[in-house]
Amino acid sequence: MNYYLGGDVSKGYADFVILNFEKTVIENNFQLDDTNDGHGKLYELLLDFFKKYPSAHIYASVESTGGYENNWYNFLCKCKCELQLSVARLNPVGVHHNLKASMNRNITDKISACAIAEYLLSHGDKIRYDSQDNYADLRKQKKYIDMLIKQKVQLGNQLEKILYSANPEILIYWSEDPANWLLQLLLEYPTAEKLSRAKANSLKKIPYLKDNNVEIIIEKAKKSVASSSGVITENLIVSMLTQILQLKAEIKKQEKSMAENCKLEEVELLKSFKGISDNSAIGLMLEIGFIERFSSAKKLASYCGLHPVFKQSGDGKSGMHMSKKGRKSPRAILYMVSFTAIKSNLLIREVYKKSRAKGMTHNAALGVCMHKILRIIYGMLKTNTRFDPAIDAANQQKEKAKEIKKPSDKNRRYQKLDESAPISKRQHRKRKAQNQSQNDNNIESGIMT
Repeated sequence: MNYYLGGDVSKGYADFVILNFEKTVIENNFQLDDTNDGHGKLYELLLDFFKKYPSAHIYASVESTGGYENNWYNFLCKCKCELQLSVARLNPVGVHHNLKASMNRNITDKISACAIAEYLLSHGDKIRYDSQDNYADLRKQKKYIDMLIKQKVQLGNQLEKILYSANPEILIYWSEDPANWLLQLLLEYPTAEKLSRAKANSLKKIPYLKDNNVEIIIEKAKKSVASSSGVITENLIVSMLTQILQLKAEIKKQEKSMAENCKLEEVELLKSFKGISDNSAIGLMLEIGFIERFSSAKKLASYCGLHPVFKQSGDGKSGMHMSKKGRKSPRAILYMVSFTAIKSNLLIREVYKKSRAKGMTHNAALGVCMHKILRIIYGMLKTNTRFDPAIDAANQQKEKAKEIKKPSDKNRRYQKLDESAPISKRQHRKRKAQNQSQNDNNIESGIMT
């Protein structure tokens, strides 16, 4: 007898309900706090349930809620040692759409817990039970690094606005990741007023600042149109620069630590592809996890939101575009990887050039490169082999051989296309072209024989 335990987790507590295979409530909704007493009470309730139903097997699940579900998930995993229990962590998107399909007007914690249990019943084939997350600590560290990078970018954007009024001429050297010489220069001479009084010999002591730029920088500062100066502006710029430098140092430290603690064969495997660095390889593995989760490259592409989508209904068909419905993080990593690979990887450069030749925009061509790289990554991880352009070339030849003989339309296997049917003009032209193409193929086949 199978039973289904759904847990809707909130901050500090969770709501639970148990259903049978007929979606009938066996144990009405109960709420427990995320404390030692709450966990102990859940264990007692499960023990009593198994005493009442000795042959039962409970499939339990909680939604991913950004970390609030970890305590409950880990506790239920510990209970598996003594109880007939299988535990899963669910994607909230699937549960949400399943709940919408039930057409409930209201959403409460009680209803959500029941919806989670019902999802286990309706989509059991899509759920992985008892899967262990071996990258949990590294994933936390990666999130911390991403947060530091976001803070650095925000500070940089704010500082750029202040410099526009305090030292606008220096902004021609500014970028998303400013050079260290520029940051050091602004620390000593934050405003144009102060920079205009600087000595050339003092600026030449700043590391990596080119000597031929020193006189130009000072001369431009003397003719600056800056509208802001003074002690408050200087202190503000220096304070923000100090924080940016501290963030850069911390990011570098954490990335080095992550690379040292992540000794995975898969990471070394991915680095054999030109364009994938240590941080990119680690980030991709943290997102992909075990490649066995994905039965095909298409499913991995869907997970990352890189698969092409289109809508066809009746005579209408919208143009193809990237879905962007999957994970955002791997897409961001693959974007930077493809950007680098266009310059350093001959294979991806050719893919980019062909896409541009077809009339695609820069970003659309990058999207094609991202999809190509992801398929290559899938093949490398699935076969446990380093990147080899010859393997990709052989696979492309196989695909071309399949395209030579196009299969017939299986949807029309019971009836041929009838041009006299009451169809639209667009559909009539389409059918006429298809029938003509089929007749031409038949004639060619007759000549061949």
